[in-house]
Formats: sequence, structure tokens, C-alpha cells
Amino acid sequence: MTKVFSFGPTPLANAFLKPEQIYQPEYLFPLDVHFCHDCTMLQLRDIISPEYMFKDYVYVSSTSPVFIKHFEDLALGVYRRFGLDKKSVVVDIGSNDGILLKPLKKLGVKVLGIDPAIPVAKIARQNGVATLTSFFNRNVAKAVLSKYGPVDIVTGTNVFAHVNDLDELISGVREMTKSDGVFIIEVPYLVDFIEKNLFDTVYHEHLSYFAVKPMRELFDRLGMEIFDVIKVSTHGGSIRVFAQKKKAHHEVTPAVKKFLVMETRAKLHDIATYKNYATRIQTNKAKLISLLTKLKTQGKKIAGYGAPGKGNTLLNFFSIGTEVLDFIADDSPQKQGLFTPGKHIPVVHPQEIYRQKPDYLFIIAWNFAESIMKNHARFRDIGGKFIVPVPKPMIV
Repeated sequence: MTKVFSFGPTPLANAFLKPEQIYQPEYLFPLDVHFCHDCTMLQLRDIISPEYMFKDYVYVSSTSPVFIKHFEDLALGVYRRFGLDKKSVVVDIGSNDGILLKPLKKLGVKVLGIDPAIPVAKIARQNGVATLTSFFNRNVAKAVLSKYGPVDIVTGTNVFAHVNDLDELISGVREMTKSDGVFIIEVPYLVDFIEKNLFDTVYHEHLSYFAVKPMRELFDRLGMEIFDVIKVSTHGGSIRVFAQKKKAHHEVTPAVKKFLVMETRAKLHDIATYKNYATRIQTNKAKLISLLTKLKTQGKKIAGYGAPGKGNTLLNFFSIGTEVLDFIADDSPQKQGLFTPGKHIPVVHPQEIYRQKPDYLFIIAWNFAESIMKNHARFRDIGGKFIVPVPKPMIV
């Protein structure tokens, strides 16, 4: 592997701090992105213990109306496409608060969530979604198989890139699914990552940055095959990948070849693509800092909106702290009252926007920029403007 860009020593993206912790030392870890010459996958080399990262995880999916709608649509689509009924079993790996399983359960399907994060698994159970508080592996797969029998559908949305031992995960899925069972994955797509300059999706939880070609090789080696790929809009551009055991009955769609051709044209196999990308990150950094510095020298008051994990890559790598942002508003009650890792910016309820009346809202959660600006249209009514940082910094 060759290192293609580095964000330097960085705190964990979701290691938000309580007020009493901001004066204590923080752990920093290397955040370096490498290119594998053999399989052409883009990945981190330094792996942080998942127990350390995820046991007290505070990200809750259902705080986003956009995500709720996305997963309701996915649930209905899967239910119809694969002819699910009340006898069907769907297992969601990395199920969070049950955002996908709730609508499936409502449709009458038997559901089980698997998630290691103690706080969010508790929320899922309160939402009526049966949830195992565990990391997924082959032993968990055997336990599920023994209790529920062979599973119809396994899903893993925005979790596949978080897993270091993908062989273990896929082997476990293969073991607990029916002969015609389907594994459905959603991951941010490497082509969008490159084309849209989505550098802040790099953080320690995201170990891999996927394209279809290396994924196909991975599944093939472990006795499975990708039979369909669909483009979806989440996280600035993702792919929904459908896999099955080899020689199962779903025909491989033309979409798979289409994505492989697209990836060849995008030169994802060429290390020069990533070296050029590293230069673009630095250009974005210079432009954004220049814009924010100019506004601050004019005496403007700036606040952030959204405290996603990726926001902390941007804030720490660009060195944007409380000297630039007075606070960050976020819709998640789990994050309100905490401070961002590294830069210690206070996270508050969105009502603070209208109490403190900043001149600009810097939309850190840029993938929800459209809905944030729509939901806070009245911010413009009080003379406010929005700043969107990617793919290039701009005032809206």
C-alpha cells in the first residue's frame, strides 16, 4: 500500500466531550489514507479498536428526516422486490436505533437488529425493535441461525466501511442466510468521493472507501457474488449493492458492468488519481479558510450547523475552532450540551441560532444542506446567510 494523503493526528470523529472533559488530554490517532496496488481499494492503515470507538457511540440515525424517508423507501422497496411476508426474517447489521427495521416490522416482517453501541441499541429496543448489543461475527451468526432459522435478507447500511475484518462479516452473513438469501449493503461511493471532493468523509470509523471492483473481488473470494448495484443519494453519493451466494437464482444485472466501466473511466485503479485528489483537498482548505478569515475580519458572527462525525475531520484538519465558530447547532439531543473533539466547540439546540442571531451559518452537515436551508428559511428572514464547504466553499 502507498500513502496518498494524510490528515495528521486526529481525535475520533464521534468522541464528543462532556463539559468536565474539555480540560483533559485527548487521544489523537493517525488519519492516513492508503491505496492498495493489488486490489485498488482506498483504505486506512491504522485501525482503532472498535470497542473503543463504538461502545458509547452517540450518533442516532432517526434525528434526520431525510434519513427516515430514505430508510422507509428502502424498507418498502426490499419488501416488494423480494416478496417478503410475515414469515420472512430480516437482520440489520449496525442497526443503530432501528431506523430501517421499524418500517419493515410495520410491514409485518420479523426483524432483528445487531449493534454494539449500548446507548443506541437501548433506544432501538425502546422503539420496539429487537436488538442484540454486539459486534457481528460468525458466532453471532450461528446464534441468530439457531434462534430464527436461515435468514431471508441481511442489510448493512453505512456499516460495511466501518469493519476491519470483512472476511469474518461476509462469512457470517453467508452462514446465516438462506440458499437464495440476499445481502444488501449501502456505502458511500468512491467515484462521488473523488468527483465531489468529499474529503471530510475520511475519519477513523471509515476504514474503506469502496468502489464496485474491489467489492466484487472480495465477495468472489468468499463464495458470494454481486448481482445488482443501484446509485443512491445519501452521504453525497452512495451505492446500494446486492449480493448472493454463488449460483443463487438472482440474475446479474447489466448495472454491475456499467459501474465497472465507470470506475475504469474514472481511473480509480491509478494512484495518480489520489495524488491529484490530495492537492485538491489543500486547495479547498485554502479557499475555505480565506473565506472564513475575511468574514471574521469584517466582524461577522459565524455559527455551525450540524455536528456529524465527518465535520470533525474538516474542523480539525482546517483548524477551525471557537475563534471562528461561536457554537454548532445540532438536532440530536444526544449531542447537545457536548463539545466537539479536538476543537471543543459547544454543540447546542438549534433555537440558539435565533437567540444569538449569527450572520452566517456554516453548514458542516453539508449532505443535508438543502433540507437544513429549507427548515431554517426564517434564518434568511433575519438577515442570515449560509456557507456550504463542499465540493467548494460558497455562500448561499
